[in-house]
Amino acid sequence: MPCTRTTLTLSDAKRMLEAGEARAASFGVSYNIAVVDYGGALVAFARQDGALIGSIDLAIGKAVTARLFDKTTAYLSELAQPGAPLFGIEHSNGGRVIIFGGGIPVRMDGEIVGAVGASAGTIEQDISVAEAAIAALDSSNA
Repeated sequence: MPCTRTTLTLSDAKRMLEAGEARAASFGVSYNIAVVDYGGALVAFARQDGALIGSIDLAIGKAVTARLFDKTTAYLSELAQPGAPLFGIEHSNGGRVIIFGGGIPVRMDGEIVGAVGASAGTIEQDISVAEAAIAALDSSNA
């Protein structure tokens, strides 16, 4: 019998991107925002006009990392400091793990269904953009 899981849909991802873009606009920063599904595969991506090219891979990597480890990338960053229990984790998974804040797992009814990653501003702004994306999903399910 196949295993079934709830996952983010393209419709969910579009709402999330729109909300993330609005938050980014409030900072006056052009953003890269990525949404991945339950399996960590890219569902949708937005690169606002003028967003940093180098942040494209960071946004996608943050989303994938948040899903791979089911933790925020900000929290993984804390755990990856010298002397901390996950020191060096960023070298795992072929070096594709991104531990800058801005990657957040997405939950529905307590179950992880995907993740979002945002990159271009400060770490605090990246986290805020990702949180805004998730809040849009939460409000649509209310």
